[in-house]
Amino acid sequence: MSCLPIWLRAAACAFAILPTIPALADAPAPVAAAAPVSPPAAKPALWKVADADTTIWLFGTIHVLPEEVDWHTGPVAAAFDAAQELVTEIPMDDVAQSQEVITRKSLREDGRTLRAALSEPQRKAYEQAMAAIGLPPEAFDRNDTWLAALMLTLIPLKAAGYNTESGIDGQVAARARTRHLVNHAFETAEYQIDLFDTLPEATQRAYLGEVIEALPTVKADIDAMVAAWKAGDADHLAQLLNEDESDPQMRKVLITDRNVAWAKWLEARLDRPGTVFVAVGAGHLAGAGSVQEQLAAAGVASTRVQ
Repeated sequence: MSCLPIWLRAAACAFAILPTIPALADAPAPVAAAAPVSPPAAKPALWKVADADTTIWLFGTIHVLPEEVDWHTGPVAAAFDAAQELVTEIPMDDVAQSQEVITRKSLREDGRTLRAALSEPQRKAYEQAMAAIGLPPEAFDRNDTWLAALMLTLIPLKAAGYNTESGIDGQVAARARTRHLVNHAFETAEYQIDLFDTLPEATQRAYLGEVIEALPTVKADIDAMVAAWKAGDADHLAQLLNEDESDPQMRKVLITDRNVAWAKWLEARLDRPGTVFVAVGAGHLAGAGSVQEQLAAAGVASTRVQ
């Protein structure tokens, strides 16, 4: 089975903030499936961080799914229902800002089209990949390399039925609104897009090349990740996410540095009483450099609950 290197983890995270743009609207429509009587049950992983007067729950989400999943059960439901504050990657109602930021940040500023900036072998491989997913080669000519790479990952997933509506982040946000939970966000939409936009061009092109190479197995790869998440198999999820990650710069910028910053915030949050439910991409809570590992380095223990 193909692994899930860093480019796919990045794409899965980015799906949470990417808007519906014309290129996505033109993607092949997913095959309609019969609606299940009830969403399938899942037992995703959950961790607890606590001191005498503060409890912080760490819950890993999947930003896109092909169908709704019943995650709000057992210890996860109890933790969420007891929480007084929800912590997410970006504000849960930041969709409009995300759309504006991506439109603005993804436009090229070097006076060349995307394809003109690629080497001849890169351009040919890119045009073949675009044709394979049913898009004209010029679709992202005005955009930066990182956006084209993300779109080449996300469009096949959208065509296969994956969407943010079924994603766990959206479901968590809907329940939080009903309960009028206070929402703290670790980051802004602009900050997240800047992570991609400020990657060196060489890194962006290497990223695009990996996406093109792995395009035939992208659905199978993320299917495997979702299966591991549903089973609460954090070790296997970490293996899928971390195996064969070829670019340390991308891992540092998109994963490790953010985990370090989030762990510092969580450590400081223990100084105030209350119950906090943290819902962030599952990749941040699995494997080397995870949020739990960063907390442990600061002397803060986390306990696996589910």
